[in-house]
Amino acid sequence: MPKPTDRDKDRFRSLVPAVAGVEVKPMFGQLGAFVNGNMFAGLFGSGIGVKVDEESRAELERMGAGAFGPEDRPMAGYLTLPETVGDVEAAAWVERARAHVATFPPKARKKG
Repeated sequence: MPKPTDRDKDRFRSLVPAVAGVEVKPMFGQLGAFVNGNMFAGLFGSGIGVKVDEESRAELERMGAGAFGPEDRPMAGYLTLPETVGDVEAAAWVERARAHVATFPPKARKKG
């Protein structure tokens, strides 16, 4: 499994909007960005994955986006932003993902 560098993690954090209900948490040695308990973006190695609506998915696929996560178990509903996407455009995609996932019902916190 690819490990993100500190630079990858810093970049990811810088792309996640600092708004109410959003938090970045470690996940299996990677990072995930959540809104109201639902993941909207993630870091896998140096790749940034986003969960967007179907229209945005089609747009990302035309740009060359691929599956997100381990090759043998990609995360359903997520696409990895193409490497050619710069920080400004990446931040816009992460925000689109946040806005989309913010429409989902909040996830209940696990008791434990």
